[in-house]
Amino acid sequence: MKIWGMIWREIAFRKLNFGLALFSVSAAVACLVGTLTLLQADERRTDRLLAEKEAEVAKAGAGLEDAIRRITKGLGFNVIILPEDQNLNEMHLEGSLSKQMPEEYVHRLAKSKIVTVNHLLPTVMKKLTWPETGLSVVLYGIRGEVPLQHRDPKKPLLDTVPEGTMNIGHHVSQKLGLRQGDETVLLDQKFSVGKVHGERGNIDDGTVWINLAKAQELLGMQNLIHAIQALECHCAGDRISQIRAEIAGILPGTQVVERGPPALARAEARDRARQSAEDALARAVASRRELRGQREAFAAVLAPLICVGAAVWIGFLMLGNVRERRAEIGILRAIGFRSSQILLLFLGKAVLFGIVGTVLGFVAGALAGASLGEMPVGLAWLQDPEAPVHFGLALSLAVALSVFAGWIPALSAARQDPALVLQEV
Repeated sequence: MKIWGMIWREIAFRKLNFGLALFSVSAAVACLVGTLTLLQADERRTDRLLAEKEAEVAKAGAGLEDAIRRITKGLGFNVIILPEDQNLNEMHLEGSLSKQMPEEYVHRLAKSKIVTVNHLLPTVMKKLTWPETGLSVVLYGIRGEVPLQHRDPKKPLLDTVPEGTMNIGHHVSQKLGLRQGDETVLLDQKFSVGKVHGERGNIDDGTVWINLAKAQELLGMQNLIHAIQALECHCAGDRISQIRAEIAGILPGTQVVERGPPALARAEARDRARQSAEDALARAVASRRELRGQREAFAAVLAPLICVGAAVWIGFLMLGNVRERRAEIGILRAIGFRSSQILLLFLGKAVLFGIVGTVLGFVAGALAGASLGEMPVGLAWLQDPEAPVHFGLALSLAVALSVFAGWIPALSAARQDPALVLQEV
């Protein structure tokens, strides 16, 4: 009779022994596969949650940045480019400028690859006495922002003033009794009042805004401007030094002034918005990693303990089986079975434990792990690219575990002297 035939007959005769050994292997494999599946599910859930968190943080950060942008829009442009010989006291104390530079400068900046500023706005700014009213005002000539050609268009920070229209500050409106839609005359030119700004508590309250081309015409400054206003791009380090260095290389003979409080407020607000989003994401990542580390540490202890327990249990079962079959082993040796065949008889059964136990334990562990880990259950899970890897690992471990546990009992059986065994019978 062939070895495998004898193994099947012995299994059929001693079903309980085989069932207990099979249960041990299946339990060890189920524990291993279930643990791997749960860790895999946890990793995927972590990736999904972190991706969702990143999306939420990005959305919230973008919303916060946009909100900050809208809030800080009222702070105005925070960088002003002036002719090199312009006296800054004139601007700070009188709200007026006297030195001029070509309007072409703003187009030169727009065509350059400048990265430290955005939102270029050429302006004329002159303090004068309004002849028709006798009121001292600051005349502000502005046009639409000049876009940087190497960047995507930005939403303007300041609306243009249409030709023939005048926007006025709160103090001007109060002193002259002007309201939106009223007609007035400035320097012998007729204007319609477009907007009346609310009280701001600064020089804007005494300012009159008109179209840049009209202001140049009234002041005899065709193709000339007093200043280029801009918004600095938020960057690390000494921002104003970077801006001055870059603009000096493009517009020699100019100076750059940063309006401190608005610039600092905008930069700090954006820093807080970005840092808040980054901190929230970092906390989520750290929390998930800590939880995963705890689960991996628990699995690293539990799985080996179950495997060792299964190996010891199989070893005792195999040893008991050898003792029960001493007479059978003696007869087999007496009729010509070699020691190697006896060894193969017992180790073959151990291999069978490992194979069958792997199949049963793999299915049980995969189903349990997938169900607890909220992964697809059934054939869909078997299509997972990691399923064959888990099965191969479980099969190798189960067969090796069974053979290792049965090796000493099998070797003991193979070395028995048939004469001594038959004498005992």
